[in-house]
Amino acid sequence: MRRFLIAGNWKMNLGPAETTTFFEEMKTLTADVSDGAEVLVCTPFVSLPAAVDAAAAIAGFKVGAQNMHFEDNGAYTGETSAAMLNELGCSYVILGHSERREYFGETDAIVGKKVVRALGADLTPVLCVGEVLAQRKANEQNDVVATQLKGALSGLTPDQIGRTVIAYEPVWAIGTGEVASPQQAQDMHQFIRSVLTELAGKDVADSVRVLYGGSMKPDNAEELLGQPDVDGGLIGGASMKAGSLFKIVEIANKLS
Repeated sequence: MRRFLIAGNWKMNLGPAETTTFFEEMKTLTADVSDGAEVLVCTPFVSLPAAVDAAAAIAGFKVGAQNMHFEDNGAYTGETSAAMLNELGCSYVILGHSERREYFGETDAIVGKKVVRALGADLTPVLCVGEVLAQRKANEQNDVVATQLKGALSGLTPDQIGRTVIAYEPVWAIGTGEVASPQQAQDMHQFIRSVLTELAGKDVADSVRVLYGGSMKPDNAEELLGQPDVDGGLIGGASMKAGSLFKIVEIANKLS
């Protein structure tokens, strides 16, 4: 039986009040997700306390952050540490998202340090990898993704790699008018698993969940989740409405 991970990334949307409303609406749809797909929402920092409190009413619902610093503490104005996320009750953290790489200059080395720190704090890192449109058109996508994976994971033990989640973002297919097909998603996910096999062995590679992060919605979720190497989704807009996120969870449960 497959256990999908359906993860929402709210980006810079939904403050504490809106977060509480989201969970009130989700609670009317379900009080327990513990027997199906694992469900996670990663909220803005200011909304994490509200999310953790509200998610407690839904069995199995997890909350995560969208970023963290690789140091435990110090003079890093505006940053948040793994220990702080632990104290809040987070269990996951998104690292290396394409927007962090593009807008905030995060390198593979920086992302790798964050992955190590998250694992050391018993947070599950959701490591994001993916290519932009120019790289896809130049047929460089495999080289780009392999470099990102190795840059973040090469120093880790197989056990540590086995405790990560990978999210593939076809950056070229998000807001560009281009469309990533389910087969393109499957091809890249299969390639990601081959790199993980190189780094940690086949058993570990097969156990790591690889999520698709290219605009999954209720109307395309079944076809995407039906691909053999797609283990869930890192979902943006569709995760910010309780009804649409729940529909994707239902689809995942049907396919499990």
